Amino acid sequence: MIYSPAMKPLSDAEWRKRAAAHRARAERRTLPARRRRDHGEPHPVEDFLFQYYPYPFVLLENWQPGCGVALEWSAAESPALRMFSERHYSERDGFLFADPERLSRKERERLRWILELLTATRDRAPNFACHGLHEWAMVYRGKEVRHGKTTPLRLPQAEIDALVESRAICCSHHDAFRFFAGEARPMNRLQPTLESRISLEQPGCVHANMDLYKWAAKSMPWIGTELLLDCFELAVELRDLDMRASPYDLSVWGREPVRIETVEGRRIYEMEQRRLAEAAVPLRERLIARLARIEE
Repeated sequence: MIYSPAMKPLSDAEWRKRAAAHRARAERRTLPARRRRDHGEPHPVEDFLFQYYPYPFVLLENWQPGCGVALEWSAAESPALRMFSERHYSERDGFLFADPERLSRKERERLRWILELLTATRDRAPNFACHGLHEWAMVYRGKEVRHGKTTPLRLPQAEIDALVESRAICCSHHDAFRFFAGEARPMNRLQPTLESRISLEQPGCVHANMDLYKWAAKSMPWIGTELLLDCFELAVELRDLDMRASPYDLSVWGREPVRIETVEGRRIYEMEQRRLAEAAVPLRERLIARLARIEE
């Protein structure tokens, strides 16, 4: 690929201003997380995304324009600025741009698979009947409590087990299902696997929508850091709902539970789940459009 007028040019002043604004926005998330990490003060909601999705803080902080944008650039700056990897960027006619021709075959195949997954998920009917039971199934019988070292349970184990046994579980997300307690796995109507992911993931799922951040991260720098941060910020909201609806006690962190063990709690959960699923729709569409553009 060579620089062409079809690309959106950004002057030196324009892109540096955008990069600075983006870093300031990202650091509202990353700096508190760094401080908690340095002081050994984990947060079960806000730190989860940096642990479960093991991407460095700088991935969010360092601005990348994404494909189709050309930055006014001086060759003399190349050794001085490390934001833009030579592995992904080309320099032509005084402009620097993310160049898909630099993708390896393996990288291109990965991006095509992500595009296929996102498209299949978008086109499937959403399910809003799970009511967040996956977190309860993970601690069923209490043999292993994932977040037990930092976050206590808010209900006795017998009540948690009774709820799991009394309600239908319909988790469609492989990465949630694989953490189910062994005794709870046969209770799930679906048995999702890594291989069945494309045929099962659906756009109402809290975890599938949280994963938009993961797929955006795996698609960097091609989709741009601003979209990456948009996906991250939605994922924080999804994680917040996920944990408030769980059997964990988050009162120390100022979170009121969504008591899905009650009819009213399930109503609230579904309402919030629908709201966040609607917020995920344009992000998924933007990811699909930008990944499709790489193939053009």
